Amino acid sequence: MASPATRPLSLRFVTSADALARLPATRAEVAVVGRSNVGKSSLLNALANRTGLAHVSKTPGRTRLLNCFAFEEPGLEDATLVDCPGYGYAKAPQKMRAGWQQMIEGYLLGREELETILVLVDGAVGPTPLDVQMVEWLEHHERPFTIVATKHDKVKPSGRDRRKRDLAAGLGLDPGEVLWTSASKGVNVDRARALVRGLVAP
Repeated sequence: MASPATRPLSLRFVTSADALARLPATRAEVAVVGRSNVGKSSLLNALANRTGLAHVSKTPGRTRLLNCFAFEEPGLEDATLVDCPGYGYAKAPQKMRAGWQQMIEGYLLGREELETILVLVDGAVGPTPLDVQMVEWLEHHERPFTIVATKHDKVKPSGRDRRKRDLAAGLGLDPGEVLWTSASKGVNVDRARALVRGLVAP
């Protein structure tokens, strides 16, 4: 039997917001950011063990708003998880993409209740320049973050140790500072659930 910390997250979609001022009140919050098509929606669905919680689109960059999910668990009812728009790709005009960037930056810097930021990196391809830019930006602004590598199952077993070292080094981290996951195979999904719960616990 799974421990309480590793059970599927009980989450309920609350609202989508296009600005910091339109976000619902909360006590504690965790944000999820990552490059478009990194697997954010798939991981969120796996965390909750619900295939329809977060929309999975075959066209990257379709999440254009801050999507807020409330916890429905004893002691965590006043906590939220926010799925941010993916960065790096979107079939939209430059002006619109600039607006998304401004919205995300305003949220990540201005949300006082934000406990930490989960930065998802595609483990199958390694960190891109945009991933490095995001990490450096968060470090510059002294914002707390954790790197979560996705698509562990897409890396050949014979090359996983090297990929783990290379991915961490590309972000200026030690391998132990990166949580590797696979939404489709369930790799370390339990650890990710425990991590999120611990971050928003009173």
